[in-house]
Amino acid sequence: MQTLRVNGYDMAYLEVGNGDPLVCVHGTLGDFRTWHGVVGPLSRKHRVIALSLRHFFPAHWDGVGDDYKMAQHVDDVIAFIEQIEPKPVDLMGHSRGGHIAFRVAQQRPGLLRKLVLAEPGGELDTSLDPSPPVATPQPTRIAISAEMIRAGDIDGALQNFFDGIDGDGAWARLPAAPRQQLRDNVFTLLGQVNENRRPYSKADAQSIRTPTLFVGGADTKGHLPAVTRALAPEVAGARSVMIAGARHWMFEQAPEAFSRIVMEFLAA
Repeated sequence: MQTLRVNGYDMAYLEVGNGDPLVCVHGTLGDFRTWHGVVGPLSRKHRVIALSLRHFFPAHWDGVGDDYKMAQHVDDVIAFIEQIEPKPVDLMGHSRGGHIAFRVAQQRPGLLRKLVLAEPGGELDTSLDPSPPVATPQPTRIAISAEMIRAGDIDGALQNFFDGIDGDGAWARLPAAPRQQLRDNVFTLLGQVNENRRPYSKADAQSIRTPTLFVGGADTKGHLPAVTRALAPEVAGARSVMIAGARHWMFEQAPEAFSRIVMEFLAA
């Protein structure tokens, strides 16, 4: 593990392999360990740089403070990439990390060669989803899990979050190592409740000029596939690939297929 001083914070990262840099940004409850299943294959042709965002493992954050913001994490990733040579780099983000990568591509396209978005997270505004809003919005899965954390029910909070994405019983089936990774980052859910993430718009998607690949799990349920379906047609020249038999954490469930798809896109 190494660190880079970024916006007054020591950002931890792992670097494996040689070649053009591929910077990898994890999602909610992840960290640089998120990519362990695909680091080997990807590092055969690339210098894989997997980072941990502000307040994630190996940090031990208690959820106190006001700097867990989407804008802060975007600024941190930009400042991190600015210290990587050579540039431009390839950038890959998963879920919430996909949202971060999308915003980096919007703000600083000159830093990037290619962009990989693995089921990017976020909401759609009315230009992409014209359906009327719910009259009385329900608490989000993140907000419910945060309340459970405050009540001391850590496993209940993680089950609520994980099953909400990967289906009922997914948390119970999860092996010990990935469970521990999620536990190591559980207090970041407290920050995520008020992270001020703005929704995607059609203009946002149309502003992306970096060659882009969307990757998803063919069996992912819920809102995430809808985000990909809405964004991909609006990003000029974007490709979309769904991995059969995989869900949201497709690089763990189908690492060979995921690695092949990403490598082919980066090499094209």
